[in-house]
Amino acid sequence: MTMTDPIADYLTRVRNSLAAGKDRCDVPASRIKLELSKILQEEGFIRSFKVVDEGPRRTLRVYLRYSSEGEPAIHGLERVSRPGRRVYRAVDDLPKVRGGIGVAVVSTSKGLMTDARARELRLGGEVMCRVW
Repeated sequence: MTMTDPIADYLTRVRNSLAAGKDRCDVPASRIKLELSKILQEEGFIRSFKVVDEGPRRTLRVYLRYSSEGEPAIHGLERVSRPGRRVYRAVDDLPKVRGGIGVAVVSTSKGLMTDARARELRLGGEVMCRVW
């Protein structure tokens, strides 16, 4: 059975792992999920990630970040653009997440990037998700 929204599945698996207090989360690997994980790592929301080639399919293993008190680094993950309702924004209309505390991940003609980077490059695109 094919999945209609693999990005939403990725975000939900990470959200559920954080709620359960897990150290890591495994998701089916794809190029867009690798790019999304790279952005989350650069912004400090996850510790690291790696591709595991166990079994017939590649798996993306995401290592989650917590504070010394056990508080997760990610307080919210929200899918913005969905297959049923695509959300595109011009550079001047890109959202600021929680007043700049969080990030919006935008798919542009130059690839996946944060909202701040898209503003620097003066690029608009599809708003994939918000993280804070």
